[in-house]
Amino acid sequence: MPAWANKTSLTGFVRAGVVARTKSVACLRGRLKADLLASLLAGVLTCAAASGLSGAALAQTSDLVSHTALRVCADPANLPMSNEAGEGYENKLADLIADRLDLPVEYTWYPMATGFIRNTLRANRCDLVMGYAQGHEMVLNTNHYMTSAYVLIVPKDSPLAVVTAMSDPALKGHVIGIIAGSPPATHMARNGLMMKAKPYNLVVDRRFESPAVDMLKDLKKGDIDAAILWGPIGGPLVKQDYPGFKVIPLTQETLPPRLFYRITMGVRQGEKVWEHKLNSLIRRNKAEINAILQEAGVPLMNDMGTGPLEAGN
Repeated sequence: MPAWANKTSLTGFVRAGVVARTKSVACLRGRLKADLLASLLAGVLTCAAASGLSGAALAQTSDLVSHTALRVCADPANLPMSNEAGEGYENKLADLIADRLDLPVEYTWYPMATGFIRNTLRANRCDLVMGYAQGHEMVLNTNHYMTSAYVLIVPKDSPLAVVTAMSDPALKGHVIGIIAGSPPATHMARNGLMMKAKPYNLVVDRRFESPAVDMLKDLKKGDIDAAILWGPIGGPLVKQDYPGFKVIPLTQETLPPRLFYRITMGVRQGEKVWEHKLNSLIRRNKAEINAILQEAGVPLMNDMGTGPLEAGN
């Protein structure tokens, strides 16, 4: 009989096997625990990196914002909003924010066209864009500092001066200037107004061309009967150069697309500390901001875009 078949030998063998197996299981459990902890740690670090929770990520994001100047990116020839001479209302808003921060303003100039955000804010050439529509994913929006709407502009003595909606039959048969591809163009098509419409370019280099200025000149000459423009562009231009024109906010449209928008300041995605600081400045300086916009001629609407902003809001 083989030695291992002996009862005593068999018992010893079984015991040895149990001990060996127990040690193997313990070792396996240890490895599993270590692997599990490593996996969990890796998951936590991955989540932190993805959500921007790590201290290094936060520090890196915060360090991008200058502490020695308010760095603003703007179009150098985009009146009534901005120009290199600082004459636009966005220039004046930047001056207000810089004053409250006790910092000088430093501009990086770039045409407001395709690639503006990529080549300015995302390239870390500035920390702030003064005007951006709420909800746009290319930037992190601050709280909005104004709500405005597209406007119908007509001579004050025109029969169209009583029109308040693009569905008004009085508009039919008239030549209406419209920026091609802008939201009001959809309403014009829906209401049968495109046959006699005069389109103007949407994207241009404002250093050499201004569709809004051209449109108002055509209205003055009688080449068109009415002009439809974004209020923060049309309103100031009319106030400055065309006292005989009436500016009518288009707040009565019930079908999409909407014709009012909330305007914010734009910062880089992830810069929550900077965003919160600007939100505080916007809230505490609301009266001064409104005064700058109203002085410029910007038609201010209530937050829902249903009517003019009431005094004191």
